[in-house]
Order: sequence, then structure tokens, then C-alpha cells
Amino acid sequence: MRIDTIEIYHVAMPLIYPFRTAYGSDDCIESILVRMVSGQHYGWGETSPLRSPTYSGEWAQGVFLATRDWLAPLLVGQDVTSGEQLQKALSSIKGNHFAKGGLDLAWWDLHARLQGQPLWKLIEGRGADVEVGADFGVMESLDALLAEIAKAQEAGFKRTKLKFRPGWDLNMVAAVRERFPDMTIHVDCNSAYRLSDLPMFQELDRYHLAMIEQPLAHDDLLDHAKLQASIRTPICLDESIVSPEKAQKAIELKSCRWINIKPARVGGVTQALAIHDLCQKAGIPCWIGGMLESAVGQAFNTALATLPNVRYPSDIFPTSRFYREDLGEPAVTLSGPSKVTASRKPGIGCEPHPERLKRLAVERAVVKA
Repeated sequence: MRIDTIEIYHVAMPLIYPFRTAYGSDDCIESILVRMVSGQHYGWGETSPLRSPTYSGEWAQGVFLATRDWLAPLLVGQDVTSGEQLQKALSSIKGNHFAKGGLDLAWWDLHARLQGQPLWKLIEGRGADVEVGADFGVMESLDALLAEIAKAQEAGFKRTKLKFRPGWDLNMVAAVRERFPDMTIHVDCNSAYRLSDLPMFQELDRYHLAMIEQPLAHDDLLDHAKLQASIRTPICLDESIVSPEKAQKAIELKSCRWINIKPARVGGVTQALAIHDLCQKAGIPCWIGGMLESAVGQAFNTALATLPNVRYPSDIFPTSRFYREDLGEPAVTLSGPSKVTASRKPGIGCEPHPERLKRLAVERAVVKA
């Protein structure tokens, strides 16, 4: 298909309450939406690197500029017939995985619409229904956290993810495990620790966690391999896996036993599929993560969560969990306890609501052939 026009939107979406992690606190999610046009057809993508370069080296304003000034001009006017061809066209620009991801995602939605298939079917997902989990950031008190986890348990969520950072770590996990002795729990460290914290991680072994997500530096593989060899609890890599090449190295080094695939973080659906297949071949199970995107971004997460090597409830949230009103429509809703269902419409089955997009947009750019 010939890419005629690429529209880029930098949006700011207010959260109901701040989401606190080891890398900081966000009260608003800044995201980049991409509309890719071919003739009379179009597709949408969303990539959410956050407002500041704290989760990764990319941030929303930088992704907007990189997409507008460098990446989109490499695609407009070109006949792009595959995700691999799109990635090759962008390969002269180093890094910038989130920025490339927005374009790749939009291409896949456009491609699936032209094929008349839901994205999850086009990528050979197992079925439309996927399991999801409950996530909890750092809260005001342990009592508040325990109360929210109890609500998630009553709602039927099958696993709980806990943000984990200095000052909100072992004591927090001990309290949660004491209150919920049989619940599936894992912790997400968001790169807050170093290998010198090994005694603490060895202490975590006693709490029978499903995994420890990204305990060490965001770009590390070697120390994670040393840590994994020293503890029983499986390590899951997130921020460290930004490409299929990094995934392959992590597998060879035995840096982890799980990999979290965030499609925007790794450069889009094309790269996410390659990582999934590498992991499946190596016997490393995956699950799908998110960046608190709107329903547009979460529709891609849901489609990828249908893949056969996704073996843990994914980070896909009902809109009401974080937003009073979703930028995208339809909004994300649970289709059953701990379950969401991918759209059966062509593409991702979701796009921004025009009025909300106009209201929440910080800036917009159009790149034409």
C-alpha cells in the first residue's frame, strides 16, 4: 500500500489519580497517536513513552518531533507492503523504538482493515478472549493497598502486580502475602535496584512470587543473568527488551525466565511478533504489558495477548480503572472476570473520538508525500 499522509497527535490524558512507580509519579499520560492514510483508507496507532524520559530514554515530546521530522518522512510516498519493509525503511534512524512503534502500529491497523480482518486473527491469535490482571502502584498506606487488592479479588482477577521500590518493598510484600496467602503475585521494580541488593532479592524467594519484573537497570542483561542464577524466583525482563536482538541476547545469557512485551516499547507489532516467536522457540513464556494507553493502544495489546506463547494474564485495564473518559472508543471493558475480548471488526476495532482528540491534543502535525 502507498502511504500518502501521516498525521501525528501529541495528547495529554488526565488520570483519575496519580500512578506512582519506582521512576516517579504521573497524573497525566502523554501519548502520541498516529493516523496513517493510504488512498481512502486509514489506520491508527498509539505509542505512550510518558511525559519525561524516566521509564526509557524517550519521552512524548521527543517522540512527536522524531516522528514528524525524521521517521514519517521516510515512509510517506512509499509503497509499504509488510511490517518488515516498514522497519527496514526506518532502520537508518538509530533507537527511537517508541517513535517507530507508533508508525508500525498504525501500519498494522491499516493493513488489517484493508484485509478485512481483525488484527488478532491476522497475526494468528488463539481466540478473541484474553486473561488480564490487576495492577497496583505505590499507595498512601498498606491498608489502602490491601483494601484495593481485596476489591480486585472479589471482582475475580487471577493475578496481582505490585509496584515495588525502595521504601515500598519487603514489608509491603510481606503484608500482602500474609493477607492473601494463595494469590498469584508478582512485583515490578522498574529498574530501581542494583546487583548489590542481592540479599533483598534472596529474601523475596520466601514469598513465592510468580516473578520479579525488571529488578535492575533498564538497559542491563549481564547483571540480570547473575541475579537470576542466584535466586529461585523467575526474573521477567521489560525495559531491557527493546528489540528482537536484545531478546535473543537475554535468552542466550539466561537473563530471565519471562519476557514482558510492550508493543510500543519494542517498535511495534512487527517487532513484538518477532520477540514472541523467538521466546516461543526458546521456551521462554511471554505476557503483554501496557503504558496506560487509551483504548487505541490497548486494542493492540489485546490483539497481541491472543498469541499462543502469552502464558500469563496481561496488563490490559478497563478504562474506568484510570480514566473518567477514554480518548478512544469503544472504551475498554471487562467481558468477564479477569477477561477482555478483542474486537471482531477489521483492524483493531477502535479509534480516537474526534471531539476528545481535539480537546486533549497538545500539538498536531501532518506529513504528506
